This record gives sequence, C-alpha cells and structure tokens, in this order.
Amino acid sequence: MITLDRLVNVLGGYGVRLCGDPAARSAWLRSVAMPDPADRRATGDLLLAVGAASPAEAVRWAAAARATAVLVRPAPTGGDADEAAATGGDADEAAALGDRHGVAVLLADPEVSWSQLAGVVYGLVLESRETASGRGPTDLFALADSLADVIGGAVTIEDRHSRVLAYSRSQQAGDPARLETILARRVPDRLRELLQRRGVLARLAAAEGPVFVPAEAGHGLTGRMAVAVRAGRELLGSVWVSCERPLTGAHRRALADGARTVALHLLRSRASADLERQVESDLVIRLLEGSADAATTISRLGLAPQAMRVIAVRASTPDDRHAALLLAFEQATTGFGWSRPGRSALLGDTLYTVLPAERAGAARQWIAALRGELPAGVRVAAGIGAPAEVAELPAARQEADECLALHESAAPGAVPPAYDESWDDILLRRLRAVARAGRAPSRGPVPTLLRHDARHGTRFVDTLRAWLAAQGDLTLAAERLGVHPNTVRNRLRRMGELTPLELDDGRKRLALTIVLAAVEDEPRP
Repeated sequence: MITLDRLVNVLGGYGVRLCGDPAARSAWLRSVAMPDPADRRATGDLLLAVGAASPAEAVRWAAAARATAVLVRPAPTGGDADEAAATGGDADEAAALGDRHGVAVLLADPEVSWSQLAGVVYGLVLESRETASGRGPTDLFALADSLADVIGGAVTIEDRHSRVLAYSRSQQAGDPARLETILARRVPDRLRELLQRRGVLARLAAAEGPVFVPAEAGHGLTGRMAVAVRAGRELLGSVWVSCERPLTGAHRRALADGARTVALHLLRSRASADLERQVESDLVIRLLEGSADAATTISRLGLAPQAMRVIAVRASTPDDRHAALLLAFEQATTGFGWSRPGRSALLGDTLYTVLPAERAGAARQWIAALRGELPAGVRVAAGIGAPAEVAELPAARQEADECLALHESAAPGAVPPAYDESWDDILLRRLRAVARAGRAPSRGPVPTLLRHDARHGTRFVDTLRAWLAAQGDLTLAAERLGVHPNTVRNRLRRMGELTPLELDDGRKRLALTIVLAAVEDEPRP
C-alpha cells in the first residue's frame, strides 16, 4: 500500500511522469491490475496498461477497471526528434483524458521495459509495508551462484559506483584481484584506474552486450567478461565473470539474460530504498526544523528518546560537489533501518544525521565509517552538535552547522569538532563575523594599536594579546613572545602613551580580550 503521490515520486527516477494534476494524488493504492482477455472484470487501484495502443485506450481500460491510476508506456520510436514529439503529444492527450475521466495517468519512458516497470510497481504497491526487510539485494547472491554454475566462472555483481553487491561462492577462475575486490567491498582504486586507462568502463557503459577484458598479471587480474546492467537508458551496475577467453554461444546469452534479471532486482531494491529514504528524510527534516510532535516523529524513526547528536556533513571532490554529496547520502542510508545507528536527511548542500550518542567519539566514529565507504579523493567535512533531547534538535542542528564551518576552514586531517568541546572557537568565530560586518568599534585602543603596528612595524597588538593571555604575568608573556620581560614592560608603557588602556580595570581587560579575539584573523590596516 502506497499513496499515488509517493509512487510518482519514486517512479520519477525511472522516467515516469504524472500527466495533469488530478485530485487523486493523495489516494492510496492497494492493488495492481493488468488487462486480461480471460477476465473482463479485473479491477485494481493501479492498472498497468500493457498492450494499449494509445493513452486513450489505456484510460478506457482504467475506467472499466475502476482504477485510480493507469500506467501507460508509449511504444519506442525510431529517432530522437520523433520520439520527443510523440512523447509530448502523448503527454498532452493523456493529461486531458485523465482529467476527463478522473484517472491519474502515469506516462513511462518508452526505453524502460514493462517487466522492469511491473517489478518496481508490484514491489512498491504490494510490498511497501515490508520495505525495511526488503532493502538489501540478498537474492543477488543466489543469482550470482546460479550464473556461476551455468557459465562456469566466478561471478561478481557491482553497482554503478563499482561497489560489490553480491558474488558467487564459486572460486572457479578466481584471482587475487577478485578476492581483493570482495574483501574491500569495492573495486580497488588501482584496478579501477587500470580499467579506465584501457577504456573498459567507457566501452561497458556504451555497449549493448558483454565486453571482454584481457588478463593483467601485474594486477592479479585474469580475463573477465563484463556486461552492463541497465533500466532503459540508465546504467544501474554491471556483472563480471572470470574467464580466460571471451564467452560465446549459450554462456554469452546466459550472461546477457542474467544482467536483465539483475536489473529487475536492483530496480525493486532501489525503489524500496528510495521510498524508505523519502520517509526517513521527511521525518528527520521535521525534527531538525522543530516539530510539535517530535516524540511521535522520533518513534516513527525507530529511535529511543535519549540523548542525541546532530551531525552535519559536506562531501565534495575537486570536480563535482553534488555527486559526492549524493553518494554520501546514499551510503548513510544504506542498510536495514533497524541496523543503522542514525537517521539521515539531505537538506540543501548538507547531509544531516541524527545519531543516538552521548559521547562525541561515537559521532566521530560514524563520520570515519562514512568516509571509509566513499571513494578515494572525496573530501569530507563534518560538524557535531552537543548532546540534545528531542526538543533541542533544532538548536543542535545550528551547532552542527557552525562546527561544520569550523572544520571546513581547518587544516586537512583535522578532527571534526563537537560543539560541547569547541564552543569557545564557535564564539570567537561569531565575534569575527561581527567584526567583518563592521559592527566592531572602529575607534579605541585596539584599532589605534593596529594602525600604529601597520605604520611603524611595532608589535604592540601581539604584545597586548600575550600579556592578557598570561593574565598579567610579564615573564610568561615574554616567553611566548620570545623577548625579555623588560621589553614587554616598555611596550606596555609606550602603548599607554598612545591610547588609554587602563589595564587595572577588569572590565576594560575583558573588553580588550574580546576585541582582540574578534580581529585575530583580520588583515592588518
């Protein structure tokens, strides 16, 4: 059971569009029907119009089946221009007919097969209540074993990011490269670079059938036969078989057929995961923005009402910021809901995770695990809010954002800061922001000393900062500056001649400390 609106959101990733804006968007879909000449009374909430010659015929079938919505797949056409024109016409016709008959019309991409569409729809409508138990592509291991038995070589199934989804237990024609890939759960960077240099990945993405990869003894790689896994025009992943020479005949056909079966598995799994991610994301965003029913929302997320931390993450590469962030979100939400410690949402250019944790170390471990699952070259910056109760999560999100900004400006390799450990740095950052906005005093002791240092090359500001940090201890201040205590004393005297410091006044010392902290990173005038 699923609402039409959610079905449309998930199927949109497979090229399905809702034509028109019927009032049925909020309707629940509990059953699926297909045209059957042997059963004229077949009914269902969603009709798959297999065999319909036109949207008009599909809508008539849907009305007869008392369906809330109908899924129509236009026949593929010969050319891109013709296809675009035909699809646009179908969309206009479908929208008008749907509005007239009160049926929501879903128009599919002609390149996506009915078997793939049906697999996704049946999984969403009939099995959406079981998405938590159906997330992982566990049957892919059985499929890999079956393919290995038929073809006679070790099989590995990977997603589009070269991460291992499943592999056969058979080690026939297995090699060190395969073992390393399975242990790391992804193709090692050196092997991926080799495949890119040889043009294998480009050929695999463009080819309709299997591609042979010759052996490379230096990398522990025997021969491979690989085939792309697609849904229409979209690349979902690939299937790899260890073999010494190119497959032919029945073995080649078995590999191609296996790729189509893998596509169905991946579509079903991804649709289920996408739906679960949508629900999770909506609930997490509601918590971070301040929900009146926060306790109910936490319960729906499967989290206990305990101390939690908000983690804010940004992932990027020199070439593309968005792809790395989406990959991080996908990784953060991969796995069974009950087996993941946190719940995540993608909001703007930031990944937020609500993690049950009292200690900042647990949040840092989560960040390290996420970074370890991302490809080499992805830069991850993160900030951690202080422990918070459910009602305090919006404030914890702001804390995580400020810690994230602090981490992004830190040196490479710096530990992600946590607000309860770095609140002083956050406060100073806020003060500097105020100074940059022109709200710090432009006249007074510190601006006067800054101008004097700039004009005469003196070190009055550094000396004053060191003396205040040493709480008036001349010897300690001199050690920090690398000068004699008398030098510090003389500089303080000369500063007092330039501007009234009044260092015996505690409020004045506090004010000087704040202004110096606010302008610490500012360029000298």
